[in-house]
Amino acid sequence: MKILTGGVGKTDVTDTVSRLGLDGLEIVVSNDMDAAMKLRAGQADYYLGTCHTGAGASLGILVGLLGSPLCHTFGRSVPTEEQVAALLSDGKKVFGFAVDQINVLAPLMARAIAARG
Repeated sequence: MKILTGGVGKTDVTDTVSRLGLDGLEIVVSNDMDAAMKLRAGQADYYLGTCHTGAGASLGILVGLLGSPLCHTFGRSVPTEEQVAALLSDGKKVFGFAVDQINVLAPLMARAIAARG
C-alpha cells in the first residue's frame, strides 16, 4: 500500500509512519495536487493531509478533484480504531487531520491501512 502525505506536517507524518516499520506500507512526501493525480491513476492508495485545523486546507484540492465520497476530515477529533476501520471499509482514501494530532493519528491510520493490506 502506498500512502502519500501532504500539508504543513507532511514530513512529520512520513517520519512518524516510517518509524513504525509496518510491512507492506510505503509512505511518500507529496503535495495535494500530485497526490490527487496519483490517486486517480492508481499510483497511490491513500493520502494523509495535515493543516492547523484538520478541516480545510489539508484536503481542499483533493475534495475538489476526487469528490467528497473518497475524503474524510477528522478536524481536531481523534477517532477510535473502529471508526477508522469503518471509514476505510466505506472506501475513504483521503484523510485530513490537525498537525498537532500527528503523533496519535498518523500511527492509527497507518496501522489500520496496513491491517487492510
